[in-house]
Amino acid sequence: MPRIELVTKIPEAPERCFELSLSVDAHQASMSDSGERVVGGVTSGAMRLGDTVTWRARHFGIPFTMTSVISAYDAPRRFVDEQKSGPFRRWWHEHRFEATRGGTLMTDVVEFESPIGPLGHLVNRLVLTGYMTRLLEQRNAWLVEALSGPGS
Repeated sequence: MPRIELVTKIPEAPERCFELSLSVDAHQASMSDSGERVVGGVTSGAMRLGDTVTWRARHFGIPFTMTSVISAYDAPRRFVDEQKSGPFRRWWHEHRFEATRGGTLMTDVVEFESPIGPLGHLVNRLVLTGYMTRLLEQRNAWLVEALSGPGS
C-alpha cells in the first residue's frame, strides 16, 4: 500500500494551522484547479470529529465523488480523515501539527489503495503516488500562503 509523508513548515501557530486545515472552505479554495467542490455533508466552516463531507472533483479528466469522515481529532495536534465511499479501496490521511521555532511543522501522512487489484499496484506506483504528492504540495503551498500572506 502506498504511503506518502510530506512535511511542510508554516510560520504560524499550530492552532491556526489545525483550524484552517479542517476548513471545508479552505480545502475547496486550495483544490480549485481540480474543480473540487462540496456536494454533501458539512458545506462550510471547520469540521469536527465525526463530521462528513462529500466532494466532487475532476482528476485525469474523470469526475470523482468521495465522502470522507473526520475519524480522529486531537486539537491542535492531529486529526485524521478517511474515505467512507469513493474511488479508493482505502484512503487514510493523518494531519499532524508540531510547534517549532518560528511556527509549525505540519506533517501529512497518506495511505491509499486503488480499487483495481494487481493492476492498481502498478497504477499506484507509476501514476497515483506522484499525482497525490503534487496535490498535497499544492494544498500545503496554499495553506502557507493563506496563513503567512498579507492580512493573515
